[in-house]
Amino acid sequence: MPSRLFRPLTSLTLGALISGLLGLTGCQSLFDSRYRDSVPPDQGTVRIQGLAQSVVVRRNALGMPLIETNTFHDALFALGYVHAGDRLSQMVGMRLMAEGRLAEMAGPGVLEIDRFMRAVNLKQSADTLYKNASPRIKQFFEVYARGVNAYLFRYRDKLPMDLAESGYKPAYWKPEDSVLVFCLLNFGLSVNLQEEIASLVLAQKVGADKLSWLMPIYPDEPLPFDEAEKLKGLNLTGNAFATIPGLRQVDSAAAQVAALNMLGVAASNNWAIAPRNSRSGKSLLANDTHLPLQMPSVWNFVQIRSPKFQAAGVSVAGVPAVVAGFNGKLAWGMTMVMGDNQDLFLERLKREGNRLYYQADGQWLPARERQETFFIKGERPIRETLYETRNGPLLNSVLGERKHMLQPLQLASGYGLALKQASMDGDRSLDAFFDLSRAQSVEQAFDATREVRAMALNILFADAEHIGWQVTGRFPNRREGRGLLPSPGWDDRYGWDSFADPMLYPMDQDPPQGWLGTANHRTAPAGYGVQLSNSWYYPERAERIAELAGRGKHDQQSMIAMQYDQTTPFAAKLKAVFEDPGMAQPLKQAIDALPGIERDKAREALSRLLAFDGRLSPASADAALYGAFLHESARQIFLDELGPDDSPAWRALIQTANTSYSAQADHLLGRLDSPFWDDIRTPQQEDKPAILARSLAAAVTFVESHLGTDRKAWQWGKLHRYVWATETTRLAPYMSASQRAGINALKGYLDRGPYPAGGDHSTLNVSAYNWGQDFDTWLIPAMRIVVDFGQNEPMMGVNSSGQSGNPASPHYADGIDAWLKGRYVTFPFQPQNLDKVYGSKRLILMPAGR
Repeated sequence: MPSRLFRPLTSLTLGALISGLLGLTGCQSLFDSRYRDSVPPDQGTVRIQGLAQSVVVRRNALGMPLIETNTFHDALFALGYVHAGDRLSQMVGMRLMAEGRLAEMAGPGVLEIDRFMRAVNLKQSADTLYKNASPRIKQFFEVYARGVNAYLFRYRDKLPMDLAESGYKPAYWKPEDSVLVFCLLNFGLSVNLQEEIASLVLAQKVGADKLSWLMPIYPDEPLPFDEAEKLKGLNLTGNAFATIPGLRQVDSAAAQVAALNMLGVAASNNWAIAPRNSRSGKSLLANDTHLPLQMPSVWNFVQIRSPKFQAAGVSVAGVPAVVAGFNGKLAWGMTMVMGDNQDLFLERLKREGNRLYYQADGQWLPARERQETFFIKGERPIRETLYETRNGPLLNSVLGERKHMLQPLQLASGYGLALKQASMDGDRSLDAFFDLSRAQSVEQAFDATREVRAMALNILFADAEHIGWQVTGRFPNRREGRGLLPSPGWDDRYGWDSFADPMLYPMDQDPPQGWLGTANHRTAPAGYGVQLSNSWYYPERAERIAELAGRGKHDQQSMIAMQYDQTTPFAAKLKAVFEDPGMAQPLKQAIDALPGIERDKAREALSRLLAFDGRLSPASADAALYGAFLHESARQIFLDELGPDDSPAWRALIQTANTSYSAQADHLLGRLDSPFWDDIRTPQQEDKPAILARSLAAAVTFVESHLGTDRKAWQWGKLHRYVWATETTRLAPYMSASQRAGINALKGYLDRGPYPAGGDHSTLNVSAYNWGQDFDTWLIPAMRIVVDFGQNEPMMGVNSSGQSGNPASPHYADGIDAWLKGRYVTFPFQPQNLDKVYGSKRLILMPAGR
């Protein structure tokens, strides 16, 4: 599922945050021996209460399970049991995250995250979605939950290290918890929420007049000056943090949630090849979902064989479903539409006595109140009041300045920030996703996906003879405005008029070009009847899919080669800018005007970038220089007005570059008249050629300072690296000094890397970093699937980490090498091929009492 898919997806191994871990430092074997009993066996016989008949679980060389049952009931039960055995910490962490209860296990350092998530109120969405589900689906979720609880009961005294050391005892799993995890993953797709928060932060730095130059608008669309008009007259410039109480804290909390890979994940590729373009004369489908680099991956592979259901693919621990994969007749995969189905509304607030009021169409209405109690490890519980307007919960009603983080906040007069989200009323997405996994043809897949409303996805599917694409989701009809920036909540002109008609959603089947593909790019032209979004991702991955998919005949190997492709089309676009007749001579003059050493460096950089083929391989010296130029150009263009490096405005710009087509790319390829080409630190007026000349020289200086002056030693992979980090280590900055020390002592046991990385945000083999900040990879293809209907066994796949989230397991990190080297695993559907992949070891789950 997409990034950036189901946009986040994540694990939260939180128990290692406690000071007790300080006493556990030592070698890996010590930890493994201490927690060996927390790893379930892969062979033998286990008797379990709740099964109807015996179940066989076999695992391939990477620990990916095959579940063989005689009934679908037992398949769901066993899936819950296996998910808990492989990813219990991840499941518990995601549930606590969704509920806004992380502080119960991790302490007060994560309280602001809890406050943010309580305000968002995913529980309300989950309750509605579960209520809408059919009795059949509710029964499936109930059986799955019983499987999870059977594992929890059996291993209640043998928990993984993080849970055991935290002292936290996970509650039993409820069917509704699976829906809550589903809603958390859906919330992770909320790219525009962070962009709207960032726009307010940027507005207070540069003003509404210049804000439009920093917004994520494709270059063939006009800058959103009309949208920015909404913020004029609000007196935000220079004092937005004072005018909007809690804005700094909302921005910070959203960033913390994003750091845990649960907000603003924007990526994924999928493409399908029609029979006429394949070597075998049968369809192919490829999917790689891009998610933050983490240990473990949000995905885990599973194969299920039962009389009424067969499927292989990726699942999310906590959710009883094969999310993307193959069922013997149909293959399906997903990417994010980048749908904008959320809006931030500025609300005018005033307090009278003990009541908070907001303005709506000239009237002052009392805000609805909601009481929330926060239980905090090591502290007394606190009870706080959250407020809601007609446009949704006030995020800053619980986040703001306070003398102590445990002190309740009193929101006074000023502006509020209300979050409006698409409702789940009448939504039958849970049924629809299950129907998709059982569909036997492209036509049946269309019938199922048209009912998916909860998630805005590009779903591609294929059977042996046909391919199809369907956009899903729920998209608001805005009376005015585009939803790109926060709207005045007191003005009904910016409200929503229901939602777009799903019959208008983009779709296609068996196109004449012979292929279909999506990569989070703008899939509908500007002015299309449904406003899917204004925040599309960079177009280069989609352009590369089009280039390669339309080139010759395809097979399984060409699909894999595409998934590992590290050539960026952006390099050719940049070269075209340098060589443009209107730029070439002014740029040469600007370079000639530089001081001697800088002039020589700029000439070298320009010469090498003009010759660069765009291949961002880890060993490439020119790729290192290219990456350094992108880094330095962003800083040369914007840092003088948005800096310093640790300022909220600079961080806001970096964030928008992660989620959508960015001002950095937009300015490099165009925008000659942008006010940001002037360096406000100098008395003279600069222009684009002058800034580009400085950036070229600075790029060489940067690489020399990091990799030395020997050009032969330059390598992109020495600057740009992979590090697999657990959520435990990601949360370290929010912990106390003693807790951070304990976490740092465990990094070698929990984390993996660094490894040299290739590619960047614009390559099919995506490896995105924070453009303008550093080169550390944060986004990767978290899994890869290829289905070739021309093969005897069509499906292959590879995960980005290990099957297990337990560091004591041999399958904790063994998938990394397979992912780096493209060693895909086959998922056989023909009985005679099962032993070749899954071997002879069997774990037999038997009903208790037999």
